[in-house]
Formats: sequence, structure tokens, C-alpha cells
Amino acid sequence: MKKLLIIKTGSSDQHVINKCGDCDMRIAQCVGIPYDDIRVISVYENAVPILPDDIAGIIITGSPSMVTALEPWGVATAQWLKQVVKMNIPVLGICFGHQLLAHTFGGSVDYHELGEEKGEVEIRLTEEGKKDPLLGVLPEHFSAYASHFQTVTRLPQNAVILAQNDFESTHALRFKDNVWGVQFHPECVGDVFCNTVEHKTYGMALLRRFYELAISNSGKEATNESKTAVL
Repeated sequence: MKKLLIIKTGSSDQHVINKCGDCDMRIAQCVGIPYDDIRVISVYENAVPILPDDIAGIIITGSPSMVTALEPWGVATAQWLKQVVKMNIPVLGICFGHQLLAHTFGGSVDYHELGEEKGEVEIRLTEEGKKDPLLGVLPEHFSAYASHFQTVTRLPQNAVILAQNDFESTHALRFKDNVWGVQFHPECVGDVFCNTVEHKTYGMALLRRFYELAISNSGKEATNESKTAVL
């Protein structure tokens, strides 16, 4: 089975890592796959982003860095993403990753005029979000963890708003048919991200749905390649 590629754009606070593991480990746990079934490229440590042949989907993590800093590794990752999305591989950006996708596709990112949004927040799906193949797995109103100073201030062309709240108008966006971004952190569930309880599993549901869509898409691609080979 094809694997999940995590583009790691930063690391969590040490106390969170000590208790729960870093963001890549928490994503694997939420998806419900062994850590060995993911590939991780730490671009924030200047690792060059590449696309191995066995990848079904890509998740871009959050980061303490700011998109507007235009750090060399962030610029290089944005250029890489422009090429990757042409290959019809599902992509999900989280927080910084969400903003980086908006920047990559021609939108704008800047500091939020109201300051920081932090902690467990209530979010609601838009009408488009309710129908979306990824966000539609969530209830109309759900809670999630958020921690961000910056936001998408101008949407890229053809981007669709899928979720929002009174603070943040772009909590989830669909950039292309299989490219999404969420401002909240689906990998942070439960008390201090770890002790998950039943009513706080929405992030887990979202990440598992993304993986399902990615695996399904890779199966379709393989079928199409087989048909092409026969022809």
C-alpha cells in the first residue's frame, strides 16, 4: 500500500513532544497507521522536498515560523508544491501548511488583525463545507484546537471556504479538487493534545478521511495507468 508523506515545517514545544510526540507522530496516530507507514521530510531543517514513487497523499504540518518571513526552505517548498499539485496527489495543509498553500496559489497571508487565536475553538461548516468530500465528514458545528497569529487575508483564485468562525473566516479552504487547507490543528485532540475523549475526535475523523481519500485516489490512478498500458 502507498504511504503518507508528511512535509514537516516545524516542531512542537518540547513539553508536548515529551507527552504526546511531535506533530508527525500525532498525525500517524490520528490516521491510525504505524509510524513506519509514513515518510517525513523536515523541510524546516533544510531537507529538500522530494516526491517518492510510493506516496498516496501529502500533509504539510504547522510551524512556529511565519509564511511572511519567506524563509528559503519555505520558498523552496512552495515551488515544489506548484509542481506536485499537477500530479493529482491529494494534499492537506495544516495551519502554516494551510497558509503556505494559499500563498503558493496566489493568495495573501499576513498577521490577523485581531491577534492570536489559541485554544479549543468552535468552528462551523459552510454550505460548501457540508458537501465537501473531506470536510463533510465533520458535524456542522465542531470544536478543534487552534494556535495562529497569521491568516489567509486574500483567497487564491477559485479557492472555496469550507469552515469558519467569528474570529477566523478561513478555517478551512479547498484550493483544488483534492487540495485542502485547515487553519486549525486536527492532530491536536483531547487534553493537551493527548488524552482524547469521545467528543474531541473530530480531528482524528478528518485525518482518517483524508487518508481514505488519498488511498482511494491512488487506486484510481493505478487503474488508469493499467488501462493506458493495455491500450
